[in-house]
Amino acid sequence: MLVELRVENFAIIEKLNISFEDGLTVITGETGAGKSIIIDAITLLVGGRGSSEYVRHGAQKAEIEALFDITGSNACKAVLKDIGIDDGDDMVILRRQIYSNGKSVCRVNGKMVTLSHLREVGQYLIDIHGQNEHQELLHSENHIQLLDRFGGPKLESLKKEYSAYYHEAREIYSKIQQFSDNERHIAQRLDLLRYQMKEIEEAAIKEDEETFLMEEKRKLNNFERIHEAVATSYEALSGEQKGLDWLRIAVNELEHVQALESDLDEMTHAISNHFYTLEDQMYRLRDYLDQMEYEPGRIDQVEARLNEFNNLKRKYGRTLSDVLAYYEDIKREYDDLMDRDQTIEDLSGQLKTYMDKLRTHAEALSSIRKQAAQKLTKAINRELKDLYMEKARFDVVVKASNKAPEDLNTYSREGIDRVEFYIATNPGEPLKPLARIASGGEMSRIMLALKSHFKSFQGITSIIFDEVDTGVSGRVAQAMAEKIFQLSQASQIFCITHLPQVAAMADHHLFISKEVKGNRTKTTVTRLNEDDQASEIARMISGVEMTDLTKQHAYELLGLAKEVKA
Repeated sequence: MLVELRVENFAIIEKLNISFEDGLTVITGETGAGKSIIIDAITLLVGGRGSSEYVRHGAQKAEIEALFDITGSNACKAVLKDIGIDDGDDMVILRRQIYSNGKSVCRVNGKMVTLSHLREVGQYLIDIHGQNEHQELLHSENHIQLLDRFGGPKLESLKKEYSAYYHEAREIYSKIQQFSDNERHIAQRLDLLRYQMKEIEEAAIKEDEETFLMEEKRKLNNFERIHEAVATSYEALSGEQKGLDWLRIAVNELEHVQALESDLDEMTHAISNHFYTLEDQMYRLRDYLDQMEYEPGRIDQVEARLNEFNNLKRKYGRTLSDVLAYYEDIKREYDDLMDRDQTIEDLSGQLKTYMDKLRTHAEALSSIRKQAAQKLTKAINRELKDLYMEKARFDVVVKASNKAPEDLNTYSREGIDRVEFYIATNPGEPLKPLARIASGGEMSRIMLALKSHFKSFQGITSIIFDEVDTGVSGRVAQAMAEKIFQLSQASQIFCITHLPQVAAMADHHLFISKEVKGNRTKTTVTRLNEDDQASEIARMISGVEMTDLTKQHAYELLGLAKEVKA
């Protein structure tokens, strides 16, 4: 659940801190006071697309931060683990900063994350339902997704398996199409592959050759300096009356008197050991110097070979290993093209195997969908009766494709089914597609009925309803209020509303207002007590002018709400 929200410099909000509790929180206020702006802030916090337009005028950045309690939300914890974030003792802090230059920074529990990762976490924290979802419900292509969400873990698992087979079948089919292209295209491709293979083969790349050549180039470029240093060092050690001559004299002199003075033993051995070590290194310097030989043309050969490598890397890969890997790929493709008849036959056999699995899984998926459709149909019709649409008939229609099962075009990413929601709002009328029949008020009730059943399958901790009660009034409004309250018994619910019936059901009532100070607009949030709540509900009932009668009606609504809750 959402525990606390902090918003700074976001649209007309300068600074806002709100603490939340479990149950139903209703948010009301005059039009334009900033109710929807708070929802926009939460939407951005859970992965919505940001824009510099959200930054309050004159500020460098907008900042949104929220604390969530994810106790019992195993799905959210699993996502956090996958992206390497500790769940913080069942608490998650989301933070997002949007700068005036358009840059956006996202953090989860203090760790910087990508927007996609923020979205992955956010989908298990908040479900925001507003008027745009009414539009989504009108598009039949979205209905299959809604049904699959209702279908539960078994359908989800089977769909993942189906998707894997569908992907593999598409890959194989694409390869067959490539090998079945016209002869001219294949001949051109073979010529290109032959040229590329020859170029890489003639280079005769050896393992670590480039490293050795780079080292040799370095030595050749510094040959004179290295030769002079080695020669000088050798001369300093071996020359007459130089380093080792003096050390040899010291060793001889000390060895002559060693037996006469025991205190000289340790120094004699140390100097003697160093003498023989230096003598050995002197001989190594002499041998190294004898082997050093400058080849005037060698540096050109090394440069030419390295240029050849650079040319190959520019064409075929970032490193020589990439070039060799590319060679293996094109050689495999060349061999397949040269033997394409056999390759097509082999791929066709693989495709048939995957098509058999695809057909089996698609049929099983379709069967489970039809079972889920029956359950969803019954559940929605039951909910619609509670929302005073008892004469309406809702139906989830699943139509499986009647195309040839061996044709890959029969299948889509979703399977072989087309799902569409149908409804008849009045007795005697035939069922027709939802998009052609339902009014705004009916759409609100249908969506609320769907939400009532989808919530338990999504594992979401909080739900926001942004003016979903559009187009309803009277007893329908009361029924929707009671339905929203029922949802709040299982999950934290936030509801922006203009209906007094919904406001009366609130466990917590927040009032959003705005005022102008110093030519700037400021939004404030007030937590209403029971008397203030009654006044606000009375305002919602009367509109502009509040009377004693509307105040009395407001208290009656609050009393009725208490009876319903009890």
